[in-house]
Amino acid sequence: MTTDPLLRRASGLWQGLAATPAAAFPSPGTATVLVSPGSGLCPRGWVGLLTLGGATLATAPDVRRAALLRDTLRSHPEAAQDADLLRAALPATRFLGPAVLAYLAPDALVPDATGPTVRQLPPDHPALRALAARATEEERDEASLDEITSPAFAVLRGERVLAACGYRNWPHETAQFSVLTAPDARNRGLARAAAAAAAAHALAVGLLPQWRARVPASRRVATRVGFRELGTQLSVELP
Repeated sequence: MTTDPLLRRASGLWQGLAATPAAAFPSPGTATVLVSPGSGLCPRGWVGLLTLGGATLATAPDVRRAALLRDTLRSHPEAAQDADLLRAALPATRFLGPAVLAYLAPDALVPDATGPTVRQLPPDHPALRALAARATEEERDEASLDEITSPAFAVLRGERVLAACGYRNWPHETAQFSVLTAPDARNRGLARAAAAAAAAHALAVGLLPQWRARVPASRRVATRVGFRELGTQLSVELP
């Protein structure tokens, strides 16, 4: 059992989402593969690999696919975080990720004291939909700003939202973050200002802020706010 409180709390989240009483992260550098048809580590029917602190907890929907994954990870433990290695070793049809998982400890938040003014907007505000419409489909999917349940913390110019961040409530008192910046307003620190405000809001109500990102720019924003990268999530569809 880890003594790192942030890692321990993040591990508790994913052990719960694995949806099996046997779920527990093993020692760093090793993997545990469990059968769990209702696992929340991945889309239903897929194989999910969740690595935190160097330890991998994986779920499969049935015994056959669990055995396939277990054999692969025994031979190639590094494949738990590498889609290319898994693709070479398994008859996979689709992948999601890997996405980097980062978490924010209550004492690690870096406020943006000199940044732009951040306003709160309701999560269904039309200006947020207008912001999403200016992004590409891939950017909208990465951000998932339309799924937030918190207020949106936004930097505006007039009535136009330049950047916004919010979170949706996840199980185990977790806040899953979403952030999006208008294409013509990037590289100005606006996402950081919005994210810092959203993080302060989540921490104030006792939630664990989680930042899941595949895009390097998004990971940089999280790091500047104080999030610490602890692991990865990778989902694989096996026939």
